[in-house]
Amino acid sequence: MIIRISLLLVLAALPVFLLVEVLLWLAVSGLPGVLTMLATAMLLSGFAALIIVGLWGVAKIIVCSVLDYFSAKQRVQRRFWFAKARQNQVKRLFFFKTKQIKYFNELSRKRLLKQNNRKHIRSLSKTIDKELLSIKTRLPGAAYQQLQQDYARYRSRQDIDGLLTLQQKISTLV
Repeated sequence: MIIRISLLLVLAALPVFLLVEVLLWLAVSGLPGVLTMLATAMLLSGFAALIIVGLWGVAKIIVCSVLDYFSAKQRVQRRFWFAKARQNQVKRLFFFKTKQIKYFNELSRKRLLKQNNRKHIRSLSKTIDKELLSIKTRLPGAAYQQLQQDYARYRSRQDIDGLLTLQQKISTLV
């Protein structure tokens, strides 16, 4: 309603300014000065009313927003969102922690498996070496040389299956 009144004041000031121009053209004295003051007052009061209504509307929106922000319903909603965000954060943290633990466990398992394989290869290697020395005199030189080469090749490759088959082969020769 106030906006309509202020717009009507602004629009009514325009014909008054036109009337002032006509009166000045007709050379009427005194009246154009009074009408100019009237039109200027109408124009300024219309713009002032628009600005005041605009500022009042903005202030009203700000106050309503602040009151809504601090309302009990909004506080409960923010607490819920915070708890939900915290729960999601804990879930992500749990997921990545379990992933990290699995990764380090797998790394440790592989390292232990590698150490265990080296230990068994060393033990098997010593056994094969002793058996080769014990049957050296009973085998022809070429057969012993072939067994020795196979042993050196499997040991350098860390081939546990090859070493096991070589040990079985040597056991059958004994």
